[in-house]
Amino acid sequence: MNVFHTRGSISEAIDALKAKGKTIGFVPTMGALHEGHLALVKRAIEQSDEVVVSIFVNPTQFNNSADLEKYPRMLDRDVDLLKTVGDVIVFAPSFRDVYPENDVFTPLNLDGLDLVLEGKFRPGHFQGVVHVVRNLFDIVRPDKAFFGLKDFQQLVIIKKMVDILKIPIEIVPCPTTREESGLALSSRNLRLSDEERKNALIIYRTLQLVAQLRKDHTPAEARAKAIEYFNTGDLTLEYLEIVDSETLEIITFKWIEDSTCCIAAFCGEVRLIDNIQI
Repeated sequence: MNVFHTRGSISEAIDALKAKGKTIGFVPTMGALHEGHLALVKRAIEQSDEVVVSIFVNPTQFNNSADLEKYPRMLDRDVDLLKTVGDVIVFAPSFRDVYPENDVFTPLNLDGLDLVLEGKFRPGHFQGVVHVVRNLFDIVRPDKAFFGLKDFQQLVIIKKMVDILKIPIEIVPCPTTREESGLALSSRNLRLSDEERKNALIIYRTLQLVAQLRKDHTPAEARAKAIEYFNTGDLTLEYLEIVDSETLEIITFKWIEDSTCCIAAFCGEVRLIDNIQI
């Protein structure tokens, strides 16, 4: 398995592949890989000639310096895990390789997509996401990029960025990978105790409840009942909203064809997010 650490070395490898007419699939990650990431890689392998997996903990998308410091970094383990699914190319760059000194980035007008839900509680987060993904796209030059639906708002915003900047890359949404219990896989789960993992199950149960409540309740009624149920558990709710899956506008009185319930909560000190498409 080839592991590249510099912009120059990965660019040469991509040039050689493109000269042979190979299609490139790309899975950007921050490492601490789990089965959810591997599912993205497997999908990329199915749909591409060659797959690049980036492993880069991006500081510009962290609002909390302590959260950045605690984020797990385990490159050797990640590479070993990737070997179990196929022969992919790993790009593990330094900060300067992703953000060169002459890097210019003008924040994008995302039509408010970055100001709601996660954006409301993590100001500037999605401009950081857009910046790093744009730079990685410039380096890797993929034909397709694969993103998990677990980070639903991020997926919506990446699609918006690609549209605004007219980047010729197909964004491929991939289903959320869950444990048998329903808990969405996340690198942050590594920080949960056994007891906290059990407590965190109320997130998925609440999302399932919202889906059930759609039959006989308005979105506003479903939201209120879901919050009431969630608060019987041991987590601290940050938000629970039902939104238009395209515009992220909150819906209250009438269900639309494509809506999503998004939730963020603290399980102890660990912040978890999840969603369900309804």
